[in-house]
Amino acid sequence: MSDNNLRILTELLAAQQSGAPVVLATIIKARGSVPRHSGSKMLVFGDGRISGSVGGGEMESRVVKEALLALQDGRTRVLPYSLVEPNRGDPGVCGGEVEIYLEPYAPPATLFVIGCGHVGQAVAELGHFLGYRIVVTDDRDALATPEVIPNADLHLPGSFADALAQNPITANTYIVMVTRNVLVDRDIVPLLIHSPARYIGMMGSDRRWAETKRLLIEDGLSSEDLARIQAPIGLEIEAETPEEIAVSIMAEIIKLRRTQPLRRTS
Repeated sequence: MSDNNLRILTELLAAQQSGAPVVLATIIKARGSVPRHSGSKMLVFGDGRISGSVGGGEMESRVVKEALLALQDGRTRVLPYSLVEPNRGDPGVCGGEVEIYLEPYAPPATLFVIGCGHVGQAVAELGHFLGYRIVVTDDRDALATPEVIPNADLHLPGSFADALAQNPITANTYIVMVTRNVLVDRDIVPLLIHSPARYIGMMGSDRRWAETKRLLIEDGLSSEDLARIQAPIGLEIEAETPEEIAVSIMAEIIKLRRTQPLRRTS
C-alpha cells in the first residue's frame, strides 16, 4: 500500500472515531491515458473538503458533488467517466476511461437518552433493538448503569456537561430528553440547542413545554432557537405505558431518519 493510501485510510478511521461524515472515493478501473490509476484514493468530508486525489480538474469536482449526495442517501455508487470529448460533456481530454467507487461513512446513528427513568429505560431498550448506538445519562448515578439499562453502549452518570464532553454530538445523533422536571430541562437545553444533533425531542405536556420555553427565553434563548425542539415528543398514538411512549418516540425518529436526508456538517 502506498504511503498516500495509508494516510487516507488513517484519516478515514479518525473521521469515524470522531463522528465526522466522510466518503472514500477509490479508482477501481482505469484504461488508457488517465491522471490517476486503479487503487488511487480520496476522501470527501461533509463540508466538501478533500484529502488525496482521484485526478483533479473537472472530474474530481464531479466526484465531490456525487460524494456529498452519497452522504445524504447513504448509498454506495460507481461513477464511470470518459476523458475524451469535453464538447459532449466529458470531464477531461486525457483520452482514457476511469470508474470510481464511492463508499459513504456517516457517523453512527446514536440515540442519546437523557433521563433514565421508566421511559428512558424503555426508549433505550427499543432503540437497541432497532440497531441504534445507545448512550444514556442521568445525574442520578444509580440509574445510568448497566444494571438498570443493560443494552446501552455507553453509560454516563453525573452532570450532563460531563456526559456531553465524553460523547460529542454529531449530525446523526437523536436526542431524547425524558427528564424528571422543568428545571433539569432548563439546565440542559442551552448545552444542546446549537449542537449538530439531527433531532432533539422533549417529553412533557404542552403546559410543561410552555413553561420550559418561557424560562429558556428568559435565560436568553430565542423562539427561533427553540423551534428545533420537538415537544411534546413522539407521534400521537394515545400512548400510556413507558413502552408505548417509547414506540411513539422511536416512530417519530424513524420517520425523520427515513424521510429527510442527513444534514451536512460545516
